[in-house]
Amino acid sequence: MVTLIKETWFIWVIALSFIGIGFLGEWWKKRKEKRELQKWLYQEHTLEEWKEVDPLQFEKLTALIFEKLGFRTKLIGGPGDKGIDIIAQKEGQNVFIQCKRMSKVGPNYLREFYGSITDKLKKGDKAVFVTSGLYTLQGKEFARLKNIELVDGLILKEMTDSINKQGN
Repeated sequence: MVTLIKETWFIWVIALSFIGIGFLGEWWKKRKEKRELQKWLYQEHTLEEWKEVDPLQFEKLTALIFEKLGFRTKLIGGPGDKGIDIIAQKEGQNVFIQCKRMSKVGPNYLREFYGSITDKLKKGDKAVFVTSGLYTLQGKEFARLKNIELVDGLILKEMTDSINKQGN
């Protein structure tokens, strides 16, 4: 067995090199994507432009905004996310975030989100719903009753403007 390993060492080196190159390629791809997202975030954008962003990119931009605010973020979004797109953490507090790139958010989306986080919320944790649009009056009322923080397109724009002024 030892002889076999000694005789095939070069195959192992080649295989491990390919694996290393694969990891390096993924790291580079993620780094490049994050720089492109930061570049987009640092540019001035209208609310209409925010509404036209790809849904996954919207989630990534939202996660980046929370990172700039001092949170560590984990992107969960996509199929099977169970109503939570991002988990942000700061000083022991979890913030469960749902992102919807749409014009109007009614209570049905907020109910669905609340149902997905009810068993996860602990004392001190927060629920935040982010949209590029606005909330209906019924949606606002439901969020108020369930203690869900709402970030609409206007607040989102204010957050990005603030980040840009600070130069984060």
